[in-house]
Order: sequence, then structure tokens, then C-alpha cells
Amino acid sequence: MKATFLTVGESLTDIVLRPGEPPAEYPGGSPMNVAVALGRLGHVSHLLTRIGDDARGRAIREHVESSRVVLTAGSIDDRPTSTAQAQVGTDGAAQYTFDLVWDPDPSGLPSGLDAVHTSSIAAVLAPGSGVVADVLEAHRDSATLSYDPNIRPDLMGDPATVRPQIEALIGRCDIVKSSDEDIAWLYGTDDVEDVAASWRELGPSVVAMTRGGDGAVGFGPDGRIPVDPVRVDVADTVGAGDTYSAGILDALASRDLLGARRREALAAADTAVLQDVLAHAAALAAVTVSRPGANPPWADELEDRPDGGPLPR
Repeated sequence: MKATFLTVGESLTDIVLRPGEPPAEYPGGSPMNVAVALGRLGHVSHLLTRIGDDARGRAIREHVESSRVVLTAGSIDDRPTSTAQAQVGTDGAAQYTFDLVWDPDPSGLPSGLDAVHTSSIAAVLAPGSGVVADVLEAHRDSATLSYDPNIRPDLMGDPATVRPQIEALIGRCDIVKSSDEDIAWLYGTDDVEDVAASWRELGPSVVAMTRGGDGAVGFGPDGRIPVDPVRVDVADTVGAGDTYSAGILDALASRDLLGARRREALAAADTAVLQDVLAHAAALAAVTVSRPGANPPWADELEDRPDGGPLPR
């Protein structure tokens, strides 16, 4: 089922540094990657962001529009486009350093939304974080709300300072996706599963925590939901978590579990349904990690498995 999404958050240029290779530039930003993945999966995907009317901004605009993403009216201004330097290690993992301006203009937002998603820096970095909170609140009575903390320590400061802000966002959302590394940083603990499970008590119906090559674990009304890893040759992990977030939303859309009118049904979804949802998200993310950069799959690159999930063709 095709759904209508609004993603709110930063778009920037990733300047990727790989061992033994010259720097390469790619459109990036966690929320932008989610919007792109949703557009490529055939949904109506809108993006509220902030980019400049410069060469990097035009490259981002071309990238998102070629992935069937519609920029909202206030998303382009005359200041330089933000950047993130991504140092990719020999294991494919990336570490980021940012030069970011985040104060979006929320004018011209679309109507008839099934879900609103936000993530990472945009949700906690002032002054734009206030806009994000206002957009979520404005759509609470009509749309499913989704959030991925996607921690960036260079910009988020001290965990104890940012944790109440993140928990407040978790409390107003229906779906929360995070990673074991994010939770370990936020809470300073190795007992990350207990933390993820406790987030459901703040308000979300579904909490998912990815664990890299160890798969993922979800938490729903019936408790813990293990998700096996999908084995692929890893090019890098850039955009994997963002594709996972989009995969959750895509799977819920196919099951008519998005929108405020379906909030009670989502809250009551059983373990079998949620396990299928999270397995679908993991399979999509596996496609992204199998190729360089944040390059999520298109719908026509996927085919059905016997268990109903996608595989690359």
C-alpha cells in the first residue's frame, strides 16, 4: 500500500574519506536518507530540510528529486549547504565530523500525511529542534510519528544533557528505532536491551534496536522480538540505519498500520506481525550495506522471499 510521508531533518554533503582513496562527496543526512528510501520504495515522500542554493545544495536537490522525493517550499535558502566529513574505517564503519546549520522553514507543509519521521541531529539541535517538535505535535492527531535518535556525539554534547530531550521525543512517538551503540552512549551501559525495552513505557508502540552484524531486537505489546541478521558482504554501513527506519514504515504501510486512526491497531500488533516488519527492515538495510554510500534499494530491485520479505534481485 502506498502511503504519504513527511520526513523532517537535515540534508548535507557527506565528504567521505576512505583509506588509500581520494575524498568523495555524496548527498547525505540521516533524515534525507530516510526520505530517499521511502521515495524509492514507491511512497509519496516529502522532505522538510535546509540546503543552500549552491553546487552542493543543487546536488542534494537533484539526488532527492531523482529518488521521487518532494522538497517542501521552505527547504532552500541562500546560505551554504551543510557538510559532514565521514571517515570510513577498514571495517566499513563511519565516524562523522559536522559543519551544520539547522534552522528550517516549515512553510508549505503537505496535508494528508500517514506518518511523520524525524531523526538524529535535527531533533535535538537548536534552533531547528523546536521546529521539529512543533511539526510532530501538529500531526499527532492525524499521523503516525516515528523517531530515530541516531546519535552524533560531536554535535550532541554530554549524554546526560541531551538524554531528557531524546526521551521526551521518544514519549511522543509511536515508533522508535535506535542502535545498541546509540543506547550505550546515551546511558553509559552495556545493558542496552533493558534500556530499549524500557522506552516502550515512555509511550511508543514499537521499539526496535539494531545490533549491526548481530541482527536486531524489537519490543512490542507481547515483549521481546528477536530478528536474525541478514548476511551480506559489507561495503560500508553508511545509511543502513536510515534504510532500516524506512523499512519499518514501508512494512507498516503494507499492513495498513499507519495513521492516527490505526494507532490502537499498531499498539496491539502481535509478535508475528512485528517480527515480519522488522525482518523486512533488516533485509532492506542489508541491500544498503552491500554497496558504497547511502544507496537504499528501489522497489524494482527487490523480489519476494518465501517468508514475504524482500531480497535484492
